[in-house]
Amino acid sequence: MIDAHDVILKFLQTEKGTLQTGLGKYFFEVSPTANKIDIKKAVEQLYKVHVRKVNTIKVFGRWKRVRSVPGKTPDWKKAIVTLRAGEKIEIS
Repeated sequence: MIDAHDVILKFLQTEKGTLQTGLGKYFFEVSPTANKIDIKKAVEQLYKVHVRKVNTIKVFGRWKRVRSVPGKTPDWKKAIVTLRAGEKIEIS
């Protein structure tokens, strides 16, 4: 199995994500090669909670231009993790 720190890259703290925490949903940037089972095990191991459901989204990079040089932002993978009722993740 992949190490939990290699699966969960960072916690995403956005306006939409903050509103969803009341419903027990948390947003993470995860490794593009990780599957839902790996993500579930990693979150349970790192945060000591019980995961009910994992949804994943592949976010495609966008074409941007800095001055006159075109470039592309990287592709990445987002996971929305739903916890059991009454549980929450303490992020400081």
